[in-house]
Amino acid sequence: MQGNSSTGSRSTVRPATGRLGILTPGLGAVATTFMAGVESIRRGLSKPIGSLTQMATIRLGKRTDKRAPLIRDFVPLANLQDLVFGAWDPIPDDAYTAAKKAGVLEDKDLEPIADFLRGIKPMPAVFENRYVTRINGTNVKQGKTKRDLAEQLRHDIREFKSKHSLDRVVCVWCASTETYIKPGPQHATLEQFEKAMERNDDAIAPSMLYAWACIMEGVPFANGAPNLAVDTPALIELALDRGVPISGKDFKTGQTWMKTVIAPGLKARMLGLAGWYSTNILGNRDGEVLDDPASFKTKEESKLSVLHTILQPEVYPELYDKFSHVVRINYYPPRGDNKEGWDNIDIVGWMGYPMQIKVNFLCRDSILAAPIVLDLALFSDFAQRADMKGIQEWLSFYYKSPMAASGLQAEHDLFIQQTKLKNTLRHLMGEEQITHLGLEYYAS
Repeated sequence: MQGNSSTGSRSTVRPATGRLGILTPGLGAVATTFMAGVESIRRGLSKPIGSLTQMATIRLGKRTDKRAPLIRDFVPLANLQDLVFGAWDPIPDDAYTAAKKAGVLEDKDLEPIADFLRGIKPMPAVFENRYVTRINGTNVKQGKTKRDLAEQLRHDIREFKSKHSLDRVVCVWCASTETYIKPGPQHATLEQFEKAMERNDDAIAPSMLYAWACIMEGVPFANGAPNLAVDTPALIELALDRGVPISGKDFKTGQTWMKTVIAPGLKARMLGLAGWYSTNILGNRDGEVLDDPASFKTKEESKLSVLHTILQPEVYPELYDKFSHVVRINYYPPRGDNKEGWDNIDIVGWMGYPMQIKVNFLCRDSILAAPIVLDLALFSDFAQRADMKGIQEWLSFYYKSPMAASGLQAEHDLFIQQTKLKNTLRHLMGEEQITHLGLEYYAS
């Protein structure tokens, strides 16, 4: 069976005692913005805006009960003071230097925590230029086989845990989008996967080696890129066998996040869609990587899947059959991390009359991604302490291409995803589900 497994309740969720290590493959714009932000919050210099685990409440019971604690007061999550950071990256810059180069955060936010960031130095990465063609790095592991490289990653995890006296470790992928890889026989079973590692098969990308190493070490793995990574039968099987939570894929930050807000609104009102044209400009490392057609193909697959899943053209052919959906990403260095997305949405209303929605979203990619990294790290650790294992579909709220059990359609509607997330927390903590039925307030 694929998917998450839980029979949790308040009494079976283990407490978040001790220190939690958070490892990020990638120490670029997203990872450094995340780490700098957490340290800034710990010092009382900023607020955790954008983080459900830190700022959101959760309603319990009836509306009239007026019970709505903060999620972090309701669920036993790791305290921010107990977090320790580590990373791998093919570029040897420490977190301060990497953050300066990324250009996301201003000096007024970086300088007060400069010493802290300088102390985070990336371990040599498993990296091959064929999978990310626009990046070259010198801080790279050497090994005869991919299995050897993956074993080196396992050693890194053990050393990181020992060095910092950590009780638990989680991993959140914050590195680049790899070239598109179609699932094949190499990914079908654990035996075939490990044989493919031994023979240096091209179908085994670096992100898969990180995922394998983490699961083997009992470390929950959250995949923030559209890479295949952990989303294969072989690694899902391994995660279930080892009792490790996994989730992915591709952080839902800018344009796709807006799609999962607007598209459910159109469907809720039974308004038709003729076409949705999306284009982006960005100039960070992610934009440079996506300038390569093979890497863009991976991202495009992630972005295109959203609308069809939400709108269900097979159920509502009169409204959504054969709508045009175009996605473009253009690398434009002057913008850096400040991404701009334009959406032109051609909708159809009563008696077939056309209307348009236009969205111009000037967002900051890493500012939107950083709180997602925090929440995924804390929730993945919570899931493990609640004995959840395999795919954590309740974390689909955070992903463009959520993983789901074999044969099951992933949910993309942001509001259904939010309900799924909060109801999972209620379930694990022994509280009643919220249905929003409301009839109990109007009984005769």
